[in-house]
Amino acid sequence: MTPNQSSSPWKKYVAAVLSLLFMADFALAFFVWQGGREGPETKRRQRDRLGLQAKLLKADVERGEKIKASLPQVGKDCDGFYKADFLPASAGYSAILAELTEITHKAGLKTSGVSFQQKELKGHGVTEIAMKTTVEGDYPALIEFIHALERSKNFYLLDNLTLASGGSTPGIKLNLDLRTFFRT
Repeated sequence: MTPNQSSSPWKKYVAAVLSLLFMADFALAFFVWQGGREGPETKRRQRDRLGLQAKLLKADVERGEKIKASLPQVGKDCDGFYKADFLPASAGYSAILAELTEITHKAGLKTSGVSFQQKELKGHGVTEIAMKTTVEGDYPALIEFIHALERSKNFYLLDNLTLASGGSTPGIKLNLDLRTFFRT
């Protein structure tokens, strides 16, 4: 065996490794050259855009933390609203009927009475009460009636307000669909 024959595989191995290193250097030089073509202004714009995006994301996180911190107070406020504005079911009907009658008389309106329809809202601890009534009178009295409903200590939702067919008396006749809720 001659010295040339034993060193031949070693030389091929070294040549292959050097070729791979040369190709890796060439690829790296190409990527650096491509990145340098964009110029410093493009890089500044990218940095500014990413900085703005980071600020927006940070603001979102801070807003989320504030909301998370306020949740216990929101729960207390909801409980307070529930206890203060929803009548107990045991005394609700008589209190609502008395208040609607009082508001109607103070406004100087005529009414045909109030009909109630109860709907249990399972899992919420409340009962929805749908009410229908018709009131009749002049325009200022009707406006006074609606304002009194808005200012009431009880919670009312005015779902529908329609002009009813007129009777023999002068004035405006309105059909009202209201809702309220009772604690159960």
